[in-house]
Order: sequence, then structure tokens, then C-alpha cells
Amino acid sequence: MIIAAASFALWQISAARGGAATPIGSFIASIVTGIEAGTSYVTNGVRAFGTSVVNLPNLSRENATLRASNAALAERNARLLNELASYREHLALRPLLERDPHAIEASVIGFPPENESRTVTIDVGSRNGVHKDDGVATARGIVGRIVAVNEFSSTVLLATDYTSRIPAVIRRGRWWGIARGNLTSIRIEFISQDAHLKIGDTVVTGEGRSFHAGLVIGRIIKIERSDELLYQSAIVKPTVDPGALNRVVVLAR
Repeated sequence: MIIAAASFALWQISAARGGAATPIGSFIASIVTGIEAGTSYVTNGVRAFGTSVVNLPNLSRENATLRASNAALAERNARLLNELASYREHLALRPLLERDPHAIEASVIGFPPENESRTVTIDVGSRNGVHKDDGVATARGIVGRIVAVNEFSSTVLLATDYTSRIPAVIRRGRWWGIARGNLTSIRIEFISQDAHLKIGDTVVTGEGRSFHAGLVIGRIIKIERSDELLYQSAIVKPTVDPGALNRVVVLAR
């Protein structure tokens, strides 16, 4: 131990004479540096926490402002998308409007609350020149006919209603029949047994009280034949989805 102590003392003296850091000094300096670093870390953490606490109200206000801005942007985006959809529907209706100078563009504003009948309400009426029995259509095909007219609105009986009757023609072959509403589809009745119907045949309107000839009603999805009857029938899927109506055209006669 005496030899070790003497050797350590000589090491210290040699280091001091050479101007280098002594082992004890280095050890103490390392301890002091560690303490200073720890103190600085704690101090900075406390300072940062204090700053966060002080800025918390500002951050809350900024967060609320950003949320309000995002909500406003989302609402504006939804409004623009709705306007774009309406404009596209208007463009799709232009051929009907240009073909008939008496045609009236309208929006669907109501459906029957309990679906007691297959009708919709549109936002044009007698002030706009709408009359009972006027036909109603979209760019895809017929919708139905006007059954009631008020000053500012009208009721449209859909072509799928059981009471609806429309003259119909199978486009290929020009075979005639009567289109009767079948709730979710349309049934074409009284077609001649000589008519060679095919699945997929297009059915259009014949000239009648509500429609001029040639407007699309739908396509045949089922054919019903009977040897006991003089006529055959066909089930037609309408090209217009009654549940997705928005913009329509009243074909004033």
C-alpha cells in the first residue's frame, strides 16, 4: 500500500510538472461536468415545461382555429361537389331542353312519407306552365307523368306505379304494347304472340297523351309467354332509378 501510494504520488507530481491534467483533477472534473450536464438538462426541461404551460392557452386557441378552418373547408368542398353534380345533371338534360322549346327543368323536392304511392314532388307548377298529364323524363329515360298541379309544385306519378299506363314499343321490330307499373319494374302487356322478343330489347314510348314516341322506358329482363293467350308479356327494368331522382324535365304538351 505504501509503495502504491508513493507511486500514485509520483504520478501526480510528474503530471503536474509536465503541465498535463492530473488523475485526481481529471476525475473531479468528470464528476463536475456530469453534475453540470445533469443540472443543465433538468433546467432546460423545467424551462421547456414552463414555456409549454405558458403557451397552452395560445395552443388551444390555435387548435380551435384550425378545427374551425378545417370544418369550413369541408363544408365548402361539399357545397362545391354538390354544385358540380347539379351542373353535370343540367348538362345531361340539355338535349331534352333543346329538343322541346316547352320543356321545363325541375328538381325533385319530396317523396311520399309512407310510400303509399309511387310519386315524387317537383318544384315547378302552374306558374311555370306545368299541366296535368305532362310527361316527366331525365336524360336516361322516362320518369312518369304529372297527376296533380299546384301553383309552385307538382306531383309526378312514377312509371313503376301500379296505376301507371303508357303506350310502349319494342324498338327492335316495332311491336306495340302497354307499359304498366309493377312497383320495382315495368310490365309490358298485350304484345303480339308473333313478336320475337329477346332479353335486352329496348322498350321506348309510343306516341301518347304524355310522351312523344321514342323516349326510353327500359330493357327487357324477362319474357312471359302462354299458349292459352293471344298476347305475351315482358318485364322491363327501367333505365331511370326512381330512388336516385334529382333533376328532371317536364315535357309540357
